[in-house]
Amino acid sequence: MIHVVLVEPEIPWNTGNAGRSCLAFGAQLHLVQPLGFSLSEAAVRRAGLDYWARVAPVVWPSWEACEAALGPPWLFTAEGGRELWDVPFGDPAVLVFGRESVGLPGEVRARHAERCVRVPMVDREIRSLNVSTTVGIVLAEVARQRRRAP
Repeated sequence: MIHVVLVEPEIPWNTGNAGRSCLAFGAQLHLVQPLGFSLSEAAVRRAGLDYWARVAPVVWPSWEACEAALGPPWLFTAEGGRELWDVPFGDPAVLVFGRESVGLPGEVRARHAERCVRVPMVDREIRSLNVSTTVGIVLAEVARQRRRAP
């Protein structure tokens, strides 16, 4: 199982795109509150997310509740000490992404420092990638690894 966790996402379009990627790669989307947008039926319809019912995200009241239920996470952050290509993602894979504006809380990154991963970029002056782009890249790598696994 692959779990994609968005911690306190702020931008509905990024969350919608991450949800679409989850469908494409067979992953479960998890959203940790507070959310920066509404998940009401009207809001989802207005955003044009006609596939949202199939995404069926699990919504958590807090990071602590989510972490306790899912187990050891891989945290994706521009400050990660490990590169994506060097991480063997097991089963289940719990892939965690932070808020668009500030990323993951420092105390969470510190507690899981050995599990902080970055997507390597050629241009080191780019601060970070869009969170939904990063979700897609990471899901593709997990799928690639699983395809090659015996």
